[in-house]
Amino acid sequence: MIFDLALKDLLQMVRDKRSLLFIVAMPIIFTLFMGFAYRGGSQNDAEADHRIPLALVDPQPDSRLSKMLFTRLDSSDSIRIVPMNEDEAMNAFRKGEVAGVLVIPAGFSEQAEAGKAAQLNLIAEASSSEGQSLYQLLRVPISQLMSAVEVARLSADVQSNPDEYIPSVELAWSKWNENSKISLVRVEQAVAKGSESDWTGGNPYNQASPGILVQFAIFGLTTSAQILVQERKTRTLQRLMTTVMRPWEIVAGHLLAMFGLVFLQTVILVVFGQFALGVDYLREPLGTLLVSVALGLWVASMGLLIGVFARTDDQVILYSMVAMFLFSALGGTWFPLEAAGGAFAAIGRAMPSAWAMTGYQDILIRGLGLDSVWLAAGCLLLYALGFFGLAVWRFKELEV
Repeated sequence: MIFDLALKDLLQMVRDKRSLLFIVAMPIIFTLFMGFAYRGGSQNDAEADHRIPLALVDPQPDSRLSKMLFTRLDSSDSIRIVPMNEDEAMNAFRKGEVAGVLVIPAGFSEQAEAGKAAQLNLIAEASSSEGQSLYQLLRVPISQLMSAVEVARLSADVQSNPDEYIPSVELAWSKWNENSKISLVRVEQAVAKGSESDWTGGNPYNQASPGILVQFAIFGLTTSAQILVQERKTRTLQRLMTTVMRPWEIVAGHLLAMFGLVFLQTVILVVFGQFALGVDYLREPLGTLLVSVALGLWVASMGLLIGVFARTDDQVILYSMVAMFLFSALGGTWFPLEAAGGAFAAIGRAMPSAWAMTGYQDILIRGLGLDSVWLAAGCLLLYALGFFGLAVWRFKELEV
């Protein structure tokens, strides 16, 4: 019975030619338009400084190891060092003015040179591309610095001459610097590929395609949500409640139909993006499938909620448009949240649409694998469960 109800809804939606316009034609047109807009913006930004801003908190900047590390990082083509005190750095991080904060604790050089445990602290957003890039860019030079210190300490101990420590650490550091130039440049090019050319990872449709996909998945529910309104107006819903179908089965049938519509639209746009626009969704097919299924369940649950709350077709359109613009604007479908910064980015990252974008862009722009999308998919499923719970509660109220 659940599948029969879902099939009935799907056939009813497919017969409406307007639904095909919003499911296929409009998303493709907007994707092409946004791709051209992003490409133009990237060309205009070619002269901008695309290095990742990193606040450096160092209470002893004149210490030997601090100077060595600062010189290396300051010469990087991918990191822009901004010396600050701790309060200034954390405030800039919260506002999005810097992508991370590297804290060198007081006494770091003395502890490291004495062979004691010495640790640097990196504060960054782990789920952002810039936070992941900072970790990769800092891991190599910091490891080399600590290795140079250990080599110098062993050399001085073997020769029983403490005076040998300084020339040994400088020699070891210079050798690390020479030997790592080629590999470090390769690492920087890998993690900063998008930011040095453009923030879309070399293809403007890496942002436009998933962004429009998420945006129109929300608005595409207008047709399916209107079915519930029509069923109430024609009293079809009331007649369904008198059948052997239980209320949860009726809700599940409508939800399945909405999910089918969203997933069908997603598949069409993914195939179009893959083969027409060069957006490599199939680089990680299971990851793309996982995010798409989670996206479909969230949007379907929200569509069900709109359908049970709206009383007229006009209200369905209004609620759908409000949801589309709210989640699209705040969720990073039009531009990356890293470019917004501050409170806007902090609020946006909590949106379900932002998690959908994160999942897709981990695959498309950041080049990550299946493991990277589990968190995004899990958050989308939690939102889906919440919207579904509200819809069931409202549906029971309608039943009464």
